[in-house]
Amino acid sequence: MRALRFARTPTGAIGLGILALILLVALAGPLFAPHSPTKSIGIPGTGPSADAVLGTDFLGRDVFSRLLWGGRSVLGLAGLATVIAYLAGGIVGLVAGYARNVLDGLLMRFVDVLLAFPPLLVLLVVIAGAGTSLPVLVVSVALVQFPGIARLVRSLTLEASGRGYVEAAVIRGESTAAILRREIIPSIAGPLSADLGLRMTFSILLIAGANFLSLGLQPPAADWALMIAENRDFLELNPWAVAVPAALIAALTIGLSFTGDAIARMLGRSDVKGLR
Repeated sequence: MRALRFARTPTGAIGLGILALILLVALAGPLFAPHSPTKSIGIPGTGPSADAVLGTDFLGRDVFSRLLWGGRSVLGLAGLATVIAYLAGGIVGLVAGYARNVLDGLLMRFVDVLLAFPPLLVLLVVIAGAGTSLPVLVVSVALVQFPGIARLVRSLTLEASGRGYVEAAVIRGESTAAILRREIIPSIAGPLSADLGLRMTFSILLIAGANFLSLGLQPPAADWALMIAENRDFLELNPWAVAVPAALIAALTIGLSFTGDAIARMLGRSDVKGLR
């Protein structure tokens, strides 16, 4: 398929390979966990053994089992926050970019106000005001991502709305909703897919940081970032309890970055060919 041409490039193949492995661990891992992620099986902070291949954590729980359970929260929360951010930012960006009137100015001034605040500050303020819970964490991360997505969609919509096929649809008398759905959204979907990897990576890092600071998931939940926070004082006793979840988070972000970069490069070559 043409949509998967980026997978034939070295960067795209590596990125997809890493993502496939991480997804396999996150989704199928709980089925193969040898122990309960919340049950103590031995002495806290012990190294690898026959019963615990990666040793035990600070409460004596099996590190390997918690790793197999801990990926769902990272991917699920980050994915949900990114989807919400794209829906909200996409709607605002489409309306502002296509309207090109006073509504555009009002919407973009609101977006600019949000962009003026550092992402982590927004996250902390919302959580401090609304409380520590998973819905608040997801909405906070989506709010952080929303302004950048809105500006990107607006810019792409402004460019697409000046093309001939869009002007032809206007002359035919098609409704605004039809023009956006049939003409503009398909034309900007490619660049947005290239941006998706970066947004997802940022969501993962924000949620991992919030979980590390105990502002998201709470013990005894199994989560890779929470595992790092819980076991950092036991690093000398069992470094695997910190090193492996950190490596999985790093691998996930690298895989997303490689995939997004491959898509962006493919779209760049396509644009060049289209100009020839």
